[in-house]
Amino acid sequence: MQKTVTATYRSRDAVRNTLDDLVNAGIEREKIYADDEANQVKVITFTEIEPEVLEIMGRHDPLNLH
Repeated sequence: MQKTVTATYRSRDAVRNTLDDLVNAGIEREKIYADDEANQVKVITFTEIEPEVLEIMGRHDPLNLH
């Protein structure tokens, strides 16, 4: 089952770093949405890899992760 995971960060640098880490971990770029104005990263993920996605997103000290 697919679900969208969203993280909000303090800075655009954190958004870019998160995006880079997700892509480097093998997450398809087409499944990642970065919003520089809202400082958010959204990932469409499957339940099986959700823990990995959450761990990567959590590395960058998000204000909110859900």
